[in-house]
Amino acid sequence: MRSKIIRFFLWCAGIFFALIFILNSFIMPWYVNKGGTLQVPSVVGMTEEEAFQTLTKSNLEPKRGEIRPDNKYPVGDVIQQNPAAGQTVKLGRRIYLSISGGEQETIVPSLRGRTIRDSKFALDRNNLKQGQIKYETSSELPEGTIITQDIAPGTRVNRGTYISVIVSAGESIDSIYVPSLIGKTLSDARRIIKRKGLKVGSINYQANNDLLPNTVIDQLPRENDVVTVNKEIDLFVSQTVEKDSTAKEN
Repeated sequence: MRSKIIRFFLWCAGIFFALIFILNSFIMPWYVNKGGTLQVPSVVGMTEEEAFQTLTKSNLEPKRGEIRPDNKYPVGDVIQQNPAAGQTVKLGRRIYLSISGGEQETIVPSLRGRTIRDSKFALDRNNLKQGQIKYETSSELPEGTIITQDIAPGTRVNRGTYISVIVSAGESIDSIYVPSLIGKTLSDARRIIKRKGLKVGSINYQANNDLLPNTVIDQLPRENDVVTVNKEIDLFVSQTVEKDSTAKEN
């Protein structure tokens, strides 16, 4: 009895696979080829009008799909087609085209009078990037505020464009900008501060097990703030939990 059941299942399985073979080898090719087939021509890079003409002449039906921002192709050019070029399809098959909307643009904000930190926030909001920062003496604007920018406010530019600025160093020719010290070791931070003509201010130790001991966590004044020579820079430094986190060195 058991052998009969096994033979029955094997017989059913053989019929099933035979049907799959017939479907894939004969029925589906016949259905696809019914009425004629052709390979889809490539229309990527053509204008929308050229692509429609090419596909129509090939007995295909072009359809406009989505419009997407694109940095490679000009506005109105085809950037993608579905089905892709080279695929075999039936005559009259619809071909969907994605069209370039060009590069996404944004408006440059006014940075004059802002600090570097405020400038970075404003640029981030407009999908722009902080470019080169230069310092010049100025009697017109306070130290640390932006005097001019290389691209005028209101200008439409591509997203990701770098905006360079000139920052006021004050009236004194001795004014300098604060270097970045975060992530440096305390000894390296001391050397950098001295090399810049500044002084080490208070050193505040804070409990932190995620960083190596004596790593600078924060600083005051901040990076790129404009100060005068011999200005004291306060440092906040990591220390293991076991040590006194409130120690202060002058």
